Amino acid sequence: MIDNLPPLREVIAAHELSAKKQLGQNFLLDLNLTHKIARQAGDLTGCDVLEVGPGPGGLTRGLLACGARHVLAIEKDPRALPALEQIAAAYPGRLTVITGDALAIDPLAHLTPPIRIAANLPYNVGTELLIRWLTPRDWPPFWQSLTLMFQKEVAERIVAKPGSKAYGRLALLAQWRAEARIVMTLPPEAFTPAPKVHSAVVHLTALPEPRFPADPAVLTQVTSAGFNQRRKMLRASLRGLHPQIEGLLEGAGIPPTARAEEIELERFCTLARALKAAREA
Repeated sequence: MIDNLPPLREVIAAHELSAKKQLGQNFLLDLNLTHKIARQAGDLTGCDVLEVGPGPGGLTRGLLACGARHVLAIEKDPRALPALEQIAAAYPGRLTVITGDALAIDPLAHLTPPIRIAANLPYNVGTELLIRWLTPRDWPPFWQSLTLMFQKEVAERIVAKPGSKAYGRLALLAQWRAEARIVMTLPPEAFTPAPKVHSAVVHLTALPEPRFPADPAVLTQVTSAGFNQRRKMLRASLRGLHPQIEGLLEGAGIPPTARAEEIELERFCTLARALKAAREA
């Protein structure tokens, strides 16, 4: 038992909190597991933590028990509020709950650095939130680390290496500015209701600066064009970016006949720098 609050099954029954498919909800009821996920977020003492989609509050309880200075929980489902209020009362002054859509709320008004993000993300918004957190206007970002639960397939795309089927824009985006690794996998039966797929927790630590220099907008253009037509050779998929794209590819050490999934991050950054210079010439 991590605190003196009731087990999550009792909390869900008491507040009639059956998971809603349209909200992407799958609740993790084992408090030992939620506590373990919270520990993967690192040393939380002295940190504010942003949590999206707390539901009945299993991970919230883990984060507070692990010593988080303050947790800001954003929850779209008003049915979960009484359960979260119960947790707030057990941890006075350390939990703030905001009702609403995490995609529409700016959490920074409620958080004080250092900030970590930890969440069992709703399946339907998880990838979009991750991309937002990885692509702020300024870097380093407001967060030190992200500890996030995804479908296992999405988690594998985040940590994928060149040459694998999972390798794509998400891997490049995550690995350009962060250290990413899978720290836990969970079977469907760990959740209520059980999803059809396995899940995995990914821990991303923000790098002080990107691994290789590149203009974010140009790098996005290059990787989007390359991976949107991943079966095509790069000289064809990137043709619309510059009239001399074959020469730019060769200058970046990339065979024009290669496909996007064969090219490592450093070469994509080299190409993005060359493309920007060619456009400005």
